[in-house]
Amino acid sequence: MTQTIADRIAALDWPALQARLDEDGFVQTPPILTAPERAGLAGSFHDGRFRSTIEMRRHRFGEGTYRYFDHPLPDPIAAARRALYAPLAETANRWAERLGEPADLPADLDAFLHRCHRAGQERPTPLILRYGEGGHNALHQDIYGDVAFPLQAVTLLSSIGDFAGGQFVLVEGRPRQQSRAHVIDLDPGAFLVFPTRNRPVQGSRGFYRAAMRHGVATVLGGERTTLGLIFHDAA
Repeated sequence: MTQTIADRIAALDWPALQARLDEDGFVQTPPILTAPERAGLAGSFHDGRFRSTIEMRRHRFGEGTYRYFDHPLPDPIAAARRALYAPLAETANRWAERLGEPADLPADLDAFLHRCHRAGQERPTPLILRYGEGGHNALHQDIYGDVAFPLQAVTLLSSIGDFAGGQFVLVEGRPRQQSRAHVIDLDPGAFLVFPTRNRPVQGSRGFYRAAMRHGVATVLGGERTTLGLIFHDAA
């Protein structure tokens, strides 16, 4: 891949990806990050610039460690976050209309982050997560303040064979129905896009709101490293 990360993201078949998002509530892109880019980001777990490190066991979030990057974000992360935002904002505004909410998300990431900062949310939220054997992440939502972008993304920095287990888990709760679980194998360098909090689902009387939570199944062996891209900043 000789194109920039932004070029690779812009070249994706976004109409097809957005259609899958509308239908399923999540979609995985083709691989975007190269193996050297993934290795470089994985290596930053030890030598990157971070604002916070969370040991998950201490907070009963699961078993593993995640670290929030500080400003300035590494170039590959900043580029991917910016390039993914614009097409996902189109889907986010369409979802807002279906749920009867204001469809007023700006098309540009800087304008959206300005909205976050006006609300007192100024801390960056992209993060790197590492799990060893027995590692897992309890079901949760990544909400860090009053302003929240309704979609986020995760990519696998490890390679196939580096670990066993550790599937991404997405659980959808619908009113008066049992929850539905999606268990997803992440492709290295691809971005899985999924809801931050909820998504619209077509019902007999129009669209209704389905709550979404995500987590990681237990890692059975090896080491699993991922990069999470959250578009809103934190308070």
